[in-house]
Amino acid sequence: MIKIIAAQLEDIPVVQSIAAAAWPIAFSDILSAEQITYMMEMMYSTAALKEQITTNNHLFLIAKEDDKNVGYLSFELNYKKQQKTKIHKIYLLPDTQGRGIGRQLFDEVSRIALLNSNHTLSLNVNRDNMAVNFYKKIGFEIVGQEDISIGNGFLMEDYIMECQLD
Repeated sequence: MIKIIAAQLEDIPVVQSIAAAAWPIAFSDILSAEQITYMMEMMYSTAALKEQITTNNHLFLIAKEDDKNVGYLSFELNYKKQQKTKIHKIYLLPDTQGRGIGRQLFDEVSRIALLNSNHTLSLNVNRDNMAVNFYKKIGFEIVGQEDISIGNGFLMEDYIMECQLD
């Protein structure tokens, strides 16, 4: 049974642990080891995660299966003062993928978005990431693309995907 809970600041190590397990597998065929290391520090250091939560209004959900933390999703309501929810991150432990947990996380963020009058979910995803297919399967469409310089000579080459909520 999957339980989804709202994360708190004290759950930062949980997010870091799942990211450390998921990122090398998710990105080893797409990004260099150097870029993965750089991005992990940029996005998942304790200081970075605290800032995301306390300053940038990111909310985190953690998926638990039998008291084991198996995934997380971070999002921001009213992104850029629009009635849109931005999904910033979603990762699952590799051995739990394909079992509907990602869908359950999206269902929960959709519920929260609608409660806050946000009728669109938006996310960025690397154009070569296999997750693009998952997002399409659950109702997202590619609405654009962008290349984002993240420093140190690295670039994020992303699709922008959106899903309209009922």
